[in-house]
Parts: sequence; C-alpha cells; structure tokens
Amino acid sequence: MPRSPLHTVHVRLGARFVDFAGWEMPVRYDSVLSEHQAVREAVGVFDVSHLGRFLVEGSGSTDLLRGLLCNDIADVDPGAAQYTMSLNEEGGVLDDIIVWRWSDERYWVIPNGANDDGIRARFRAAAPSGVTIESIREDTALVALQGPDSPHVFTTVFGLVPEHFRVTTGDFRGTPVRIAGTGYTGERGGEIAIAREAGVAMFDALLDAGATACGLGARDTLRLEMGYPLWGQDLDETITPLEAGLRWVVGWDHDFVGKAALERQARQGLAKHQVAFVMDGRQIARHGYPMRAGTSSGTVTSGNYSPVLGRGIGLGYLSPPAKPGAAIEVQVRGKWVSAHRSKLPFIGRR
Repeated sequence: MPRSPLHTVHVRLGARFVDFAGWEMPVRYDSVLSEHQAVREAVGVFDVSHLGRFLVEGSGSTDLLRGLLCNDIADVDPGAAQYTMSLNEEGGVLDDIIVWRWSDERYWVIPNGANDDGIRARFRAAAPSGVTIESIREDTALVALQGPDSPHVFTTVFGLVPEHFRVTTGDFRGTPVRIAGTGYTGERGGEIAIAREAGVAMFDALLDAGATACGLGARDTLRLEMGYPLWGQDLDETITPLEAGLRWVVGWDHDFVGKAALERQARQGLAKHQVAFVMDGRQIARHGYPMRAGTSSGTVTSGNYSPVLGRGIGLGYLSPPAKPGAAIEVQVRGKWVSAHRSKLPFIGRR
C-alpha cells in the first residue's frame, strides 16, 4: 500500500492510520473533534499527498481540457484555479477535479486519489501530439493549510498568502513550492506542493509556526459542514452535476463529453435530486441509511455529526425529487426518525 512522503512525521506524531483511496493515510492524531475545532478556530495542516496530480502542457492543452471537463477553463486566466468535473457520455461524474492554470497552455490537473490513473489515462487517450501528460504525484508532497489563522502561518513559512482560487509560486528554504488558494474545509487557506524530499521539513515548519496536524477524519466533517461532495459517495458515474445541485460547475457555452446528456436532462427534468438535511434529534445519519420524504425515497450518501451545529447532518438523494414541503425521515437502526431540509452550506459561508 502506498504511503505519503510525510509518513515518518505522522508516525512520530502518533497518528492513527486508515486505508484511504488505497493509501495508508492518517485519520487522526488526537481526536477528530479537536482537529475540527483547530481548523474552524485557528489553523490546521493536512497531508493530502494521496490526491492525484499531473501536468498537462503544450499546444492544444487548453482545447483538451475544454473537451474533457464540464467547466470551461477558458473562463479563468493563467494564475487561477477552477473546480470542474470529468463526465461520461451519460453525464455521470467520473471525478470532480481542481485545475491549476499556470499559463496559457500549462496546467496541473488534480483528481481524487482513487481516480488519478483513470483520469490521466483519459487525458492521454485524447491528447494531440503537441500535448505532454506527465504524472507529478510520485515526485511531490501535497499539504493543505486551512483555518482563519492560516495567513499568519503562510507568511511565517513562505512570506506570502495565497489569494482565493489563485495559484502562485514561492520558496521554502531554497526549494520551490507551488501554492493554490484552494481547500476542502470552507476556511481560508491553501494547498502547497513541494518536492517529496523537502516535504517533511516543510510539514515540521508549518507545525512550528502554529498549525495543528489534522487527519482525514476532521477533513471529512469539515467538508460535510460546508456541503462539499465526496466522490464515491455523493458523486459517482450514475449521478450528474444537475442531480447533485452543481449546475454552476457546468460551462454551457463550450462542447464537452456529457454535454448532450445534461442538455437532455435539463429539458426533461431530473429523476432524482440531492437534499441536505439536519437531524431533529440526537441520532446520526450514516452513509447508506435509507431516507424518505413523502412519496420519494432514497439513500443517505454522507452523514456525520456537525461539531458546529451539535447535531447530525447529511446529504442524500431522493427519487423522484421530493416536494419542497415534504418532511424528511431517515432510518436509523431500523427506526424512522425525523430530519428537516437545510440549505447549503450547513454552517454558513466562511
């Protein structure tokens, strides 16, 4: 099983490990709750080296991305990042992806860890002769620095603070770093890539500057409070961006794989839709639990305890789409319990 370039740091810090996307990654160091609170109230640092990342460069790169991804990379200038998706011909989500645009024809494409090989192969199969596709995951470490105090840590360690969804370059003790003002928690911060041999020293420097080491358990509760989807649960090949409530991710003014299916779905209506809910009692909904609302039924795709709200929250799909006023129920340990629909994000914009 692959390990992060930062594995020795996690062992030293007493991390508990899990198999995540086929990688041995830290799920927590202290507790999920304390690490969640560190990010919401101060600053935390996550090892996200399991995420995919590959270079797309050369004449024709922009056209390649436009044809394979549903958001339109031509809408952002060099020096920006964009959230997007790779779809199949039926409009289902093969992966949700972040793209870092460095110049007119140079990009980093960052898929989910489990999908890195498949998405990179899809790009290679469609790439014209002038485009280079090259994996960079094996040669780099990737961390996410997140929280309201992250600007202080960024300034201390790198002498800069990334702007929201902008990409930039910097330096750590003579080693180049690439930084994007992105993340998966809803807090201020960014993601930092560095040569793997310098990763441990950089992670230690971030800790010394005040960041709390956080595992993927807290990353999951943080993203769920913001209503951010997790591929493989809230998104997959059978779910379209429209069903997921992510119409804003679709750039309708360009051609891409899956566009015809989305246009057809927009005309004909949805067979299912995503709903966000908050439990009325103390029960916690979990992935796979049945749910219903009026004559609609479905399944919880993500559910957990919200440390900020002090209640269980979740996402799920109902088919046919439930009427706006229909009461939601979730089956917890064989008993139907009540919940109420929520707007996203659950805790408000950060």
